[in-house]
This record gives sequence, structure tokens and C-alpha cells, in this order.
Amino acid sequence: MTLSKPKTITFLISAVLGILSLLATYSGVSIPVVSGNAYIFMIIAWVVLVAGNLLRGV
Repeated sequence: MTLSKPKTITFLISAVLGILSLLATYSGVSIPVVSGNAYIFMIIAWVVLVAGNLLRGV
């Protein structure tokens, strides 16, 4: 299995989800949807990034 480079939009979506999760967890910023689900948002960010690497064209 070879890894492929994720598209820019896939990387940006993953980065935004990860940054929101980190902000909600460590900086004390209250983000309505993210604050209670920061762990789930981080998992989703990683899954999106892994999908972008494993699946061609994502």
C-alpha cells in the first residue's frame, strides 16, 4: 500500500478541527459544539487526515 498526498482542502479541514479541539481543551476558550466533544473532534481530525493519506483523490 502506498500513501498519497492529501488534497489541500482535506488537510485544512483536518487542521481546523484539530486546532479547535486544542483551543477548547487547553486554552479555556468556550466553543459551543467543540468544548464538550473536544476528544471526538480530535479523533475526527485524525481520521480525515489518515483518509486523505490512504485514499487516492481525497
